[in-house]
Amino acid sequence: MAGLLGIGGGLIAVPALLHILPQVGISAEKVPHVAIATSLAAIILTSLSSARAHHIRANIPWPLFKSMLPGFVLGALCSGFISELITAKSLQQIFALFVVLMALQMAFPFKTESNRSMPSPIALFFAATSIAIIAALMGIGGGVLLVPFLTWCGLQMRFAVGFSAATGLLIALFGSIGYTLAGWDAAGLPPWTLGYIYLPALIGIVSTSMLMAPIGAKAATGLPTAKLKKLFALFLMLVGLKLVFA
Repeated sequence: MAGLLGIGGGLIAVPALLHILPQVGISAEKVPHVAIATSLAAIILTSLSSARAHHIRANIPWPLFKSMLPGFVLGALCSGFISELITAKSLQQIFALFVVLMALQMAFPFKTESNRSMPSPIALFFAATSIAIIAALMGIGGGVLLVPFLTWCGLQMRFAVGFSAATGLLIALFGSIGYTLAGWDAAGLPPWTLGYIYLPALIGIVSTSMLMAPIGAKAATGLPTAKLKKLFALFLMLVGLKLVFA
């Protein structure tokens, strides 16, 4: 689905893990934290090829990193510790509402390209910090937030997407470190966890997604992706509403 529809894999992986993880002995109060942390760790490996491809095509405006990189690192690192302050039920419902909003955006996309000039470095730092916190708390790379923000700031779409691919890797990396440290001594976790990252699920997601993502991307050229995206948005909406009332 991620390769076919161009969406973040975390929107699929986290709901799936929320359903599966209780069956392997993870306590209910830790399931959302583990699901999100494991999704982030998977993004590290699956986003490497995307970032490399955009770099080769010169789609990444590296000078923009000067202002935004510290914010991405700070926000992503803090996310794991912030999640510790949120109850499992609240974290799951926040994620569910986020899924519903993403489903609406997918079904009714809005155009954000403009002729505005790029904000000041301080504004970019705070924007990067906020985006990284939200993305890492939701277990996603952040492209669904970063691309609209950058295009609204006047950056061309191809540069916004390329920049998002590179920063998604950073958010996932430092977010995973934050969740690892925050969950290092957490109770209620089974064997084979690294902080809040559940290694068997991580291996399963990475090994299969690296095989299937290229197939999805290839299929995108011959399938009616616009219609499929709306159907998938409906599916996401139902998943989000189910999680809200779970």
